[in-house]
Amino acid sequence: MRIAIVGSGYVGLVTGACLADLGHEVILVDNDQAKLASLQRGEVPIHENFLPELLARHRGGRLRLSGDLAASARESEAVFIAVGTPPTEQGDADLSYVESVARDISGSISSYTLVIEKSTVPVYTSNWIRKVMLRNGAKAGMFDVASNPEFLREGTAVTDFLYPDRIVVGSDTEPSSAVLREIYEPLTSGRYYREPHAIPRPEGAREQFPVLVVTSTKSAELIKHASNAFLAMKISFINAVSSVCETVGADVKQVCQGIGLDSRIGPRFLNPGIGYGGSCFPKDLLAFRSVARECGMDFRLLDEVIRINEEQRHRFLRKVRSALWTLRGKRLAVLGLAFKGGTDDIRESPAIFLVQALVQEGSQIVAYDPAAMPRAKEVLPAAVEYATDPYEAAQGVDALLILTEWEEFAQLDLPRLAGAMKYPIVVDGRNLYDGPAMTEHGFTYYSVGRATAVPEDHATPVASNVPGIQPSVEMPQAHSHGQPSLQERKA
Repeated sequence: MRIAIVGSGYVGLVTGACLADLGHEVILVDNDQAKLASLQRGEVPIHENFLPELLARHRGGRLRLSGDLAASARESEAVFIAVGTPPTEQGDADLSYVESVARDISGSISSYTLVIEKSTVPVYTSNWIRKVMLRNGAKAGMFDVASNPEFLREGTAVTDFLYPDRIVVGSDTEPSSAVLREIYEPLTSGRYYREPHAIPRPEGAREQFPVLVVTSTKSAELIKHASNAFLAMKISFINAVSSVCETVGADVKQVCQGIGLDSRIGPRFLNPGIGYGGSCFPKDLLAFRSVARECGMDFRLLDEVIRINEEQRHRFLRKVRSALWTLRGKRLAVLGLAFKGGTDDIRESPAIFLVQALVQEGSQIVAYDPAAMPRAKEVLPAAVEYATDPYEAAQGVDALLILTEWEEFAQLDLPRLAGAMKYPIVVDGRNLYDGPAMTEHGFTYYSVGRATAVPEDHATPVASNVPGIQPSVEMPQAHSHGQPSLQERKA
């Protein structure tokens, strides 16, 4: 099919590259000429596995770049709207970019065209797109508006698109449903997976073909917001449980295992840490809460999810204080600046918040992240130093903080790390290691939802003046040298 995608940001770029790989003729439209020129030169603006290969494979062929929205819409059978919907000061989604696109394509279509919401938008957006297009000259029988929300995780967005759990299409007419079925037929039929050039199936992905879930447009719009709100709630829930575990002396890892084996709950997103971040969960929770309020519902559960997430960052900061007593003048290594592993995105990153807070308290920070340092330098104080690897970051520091769950951070050479540090103190905000394995290498190890682990020659309990933070005691579990899998933490 001939498809135009308006917006070359994260969603638009990944969607365009993947649809081209499915065999469609795609025009990627953007009004930012500098961005288009960069893409034309082969530069990839985001850190995303398999995306450079797809862009190199299809750019100039099945994937073309254009700054002319009207012409692109006129020659396309379907137009995806994938522009930004940033939050306003009140927390509502700013839909001005969506409205602008709807207005601009209204007079361009000359044959039946399906306009598809790909951006994350609140319920009723499809109705407004239709109204705007009719007001600006589009004829009622010449177009339909549908919703096709994305469920892409940064770091695995390409494989999430090509190997999805489900494909949600919200349409209110049979012609629009037919177009969406044809767009995704290479996936739902399994035809794409038999192609020699197909992106390989990720580890743990289901073998069956994805299910196409056809709903009304309003239901599809709500599915996206409700899905992200539920996942954020699950993260905040286990973070709240981890606080209880620390207070009573339980091990949150064991609690998560016991909870996750319940098939009604499952293990995914039951990974305590320093809280969620990124461009989706914070924004979508605020937007969903705003929608609920407009409908006359006080969705206080969402307020609590947001509050717990914010408190988790402050709680981790208190944990660092409890490990070091005072922070002024302390030199700290920080591993991880992106909001999660596998991406260079620092938007709403808990790691960025914590680094800024530590600098304000007078700490000297030397940071390392495999991908996010160039972006972090744009927002962090100039006093922050940057290292070329974890061991350079750890040289002579008073403590090391793990803030992002990159694979390489779970596979560090522990003897080498301990030898580089002034004091072998690790405060792990992602629970990448087990306490006994760390103490065996001489580390005093603080994690989330578990008792502090100290070497035997430092095992005298030290009273903590931080409520809810347990004093340093020896971990009771058997020694374990294996590191936990990060497959679920990448969600």
